[in-house]
Amino acid sequence: MALERERGKRQVMLLVLGAVVLGLLGWVAPGAFMQQMIVFVLAVFIGFTVIWNVSHSLHTPLMAITNAISSIVIVGAILQTGSLSWTVTILAAICVFMTGINIVGGFAVTRRMLMMFKRS
Repeated sequence: MALERERGKRQVMLLVLGAVVLGLLGWVAPGAFMQQMIVFVLAVFIGFTVIWNVSHSLHTPLMAITNAISSIVIVGAILQTGSLSWTVTILAAICVFMTGINIVGGFAVTRRMLMMFKRS
């Protein structure tokens, strides 16, 4: 009980810290950046909510959809690697690397789950 309460306090502190950081960022960032940041934060929240509320029987189809979305992200990141801005190029390369890990990991998890249902 005390451990759960401590975890809850830590989570609330992190949420408050994140809100303060985003508030300070909103104070100095241009309006277009904040619009994109709001979309990003909402996408993360919705994605987190959807993923954690999926039953185990739907996990494999969900992984397939996640891999499809990651494939779209990696194509966009590859297109951005040819940018004239070094910042965009570096961020796109990092995105390609991380999305590649996500795709390979998704296929590995899906394969392991499908092997559980295979008759020996």
